Parts: sequence; structure tokens; C-alpha cells
Amino acid sequence: MSSILKNKAATVFTIMTAFFVANALIAECIGVKIFSLEATLGMPVHTFTLFGEKGLSYALTCGVLLWPLEFVMTDLVNEYYGPKMVRRISWIAIALISYAFVMFFIASHTIAPDWWLSTKVEDGIPNYQNAFAGIFGQSSWIIVGSLVAFAVSQLLDVYIFHKIKEKTGEGKLWLRATGSTIISQLIDSYIVLFIAFKIGSDWSWQKVLAIGMVNYSYKVLVALLMTPVIDFIHRLLDNYFGKELAETMKQEAMAQ
Repeated sequence: MSSILKNKAATVFTIMTAFFVANALIAECIGVKIFSLEATLGMPVHTFTLFGEKGLSYALTCGVLLWPLEFVMTDLVNEYYGPKMVRRISWIAIALISYAFVMFFIASHTIAPDWWLSTKVEDGIPNYQNAFAGIFGQSSWIIVGSLVAFAVSQLLDVYIFHKIKEKTGEGKLWLRATGSTIISQLIDSYIVLFIAFKIGSDWSWQKVLAIGMVNYSYKVLVALLMTPVIDFIHRLLDNYFGKELAETMKQEAMAQ
């Protein structure tokens, strides 16, 4: 046990896996809330038209606050541990998120005592059961859409990351990290909308295209802003592992 705890590579991977899974689960849970990006930043909200869809603005799910960190972790695990380990932690995350939603479903359908239902009346919540079910009882189409999108985008991100690295070598981490995220997030944005809202709520293609592009433009901006963060953490890990171990890990990752 002590040898495992002293193993730097194992320690970092354990921390990354725990953060990756927790971050993904939290993002799914808070994703039920929609927020106005402009209003949150103290900016005036200006609506616009895209693909003929009117009244658009940057009204986003709160899940987008955390998903960029997920792709930072994906790229770092990819860099040091390789695609096999990225796929492993991705499937672990999907399995645990699915488990969480099953438990949310069961909890939402338990029968609560009458006194609990009115616990928050003074706070403007007339029925606590309905509030609980409304937050944790997300549509099955949204759950399926988000999980499918997550799986596909993760696999695509891994593939593109390594293809870019094969062409550029060890340098240009910013290019493979940002490039893989930008491409994979385009696919992610439309898979979610297609399954959750085109199939699940019969949205028009016009609406799917417009809202998908709004969401994607936000993700591209955040991916660019997160580039220095990836480089910073990469330098920290190189220093923590030491030059010899870091190089060995990267070479083994590329050999997968």
C-alpha cells in the first residue's frame, strides 16, 4: 500500500479520475438550471437571429460552467497516460452518472410525509416534492442525449489529440489540446440537442441549428481561454513527475 501511495503517476491519476468523475456528475446535476451569460456578467442582453430563429441570446445550461474543466482533464490524462486511460475514466464516469440518475429517479418517486412537503412554503416553495422532482427528475431524453454526447465527444477528442500529436511531436500542446476540444465540442453540442430536443421534444431543425451554434460559440471561446490553464498544469505536472518520468509517461502514452 505504501508503495502505491509513493507512486507519483498513480497518485496523480487517482486525483484526476476522482475530479473527472465528480466534475461530470456535478455538471449533469446543475445542468437543469439555465442562466443568462450576459446578465450574469453584468452586460445588457441583446437578442439576435440565427438561421431564421429569432430572440436568441446566451441563455446556457449551468453544466457549461464545468464541462470545460472536463476537457482540460481529458487532454492532460491523454498526454501522460494515453487514450486507453481516457476511455477507461470516461466509461467509469458514464456508469456512475447513470447510477446517480437511477437513484435520483427512485428518490423522486418515494412518498414523502405531508409535513415535509410544506417545509419551504415560507421560502416560496409550496410543494417541496415537486421542487425536488423538478430538479433531479430530468427528462430521459436529456439524460440519454448528454451521456451519448459525452461518450462520442470523449472518444473523438482522444483520437484528434493523438493525430495532431503524431504530426507535431511533443511541442504545440496548445494546438492538440485546443484543436481536439474545438472539434469534439461541435459534435457534442449537436448530439445533445438532436437526441434531447429534436427527438425528445420535436424541435425544428432551424432551432436545433441555431441554439447549437450559440452553445458551440461559447464552448469555442472558453476552450481558447482555457489554453493557458492547460499549459500551466502541464508545467506543474512535468515538475512534479520530474523530466525522466514525465518523458517516459508521454512516450508510453503515445505508443498506445
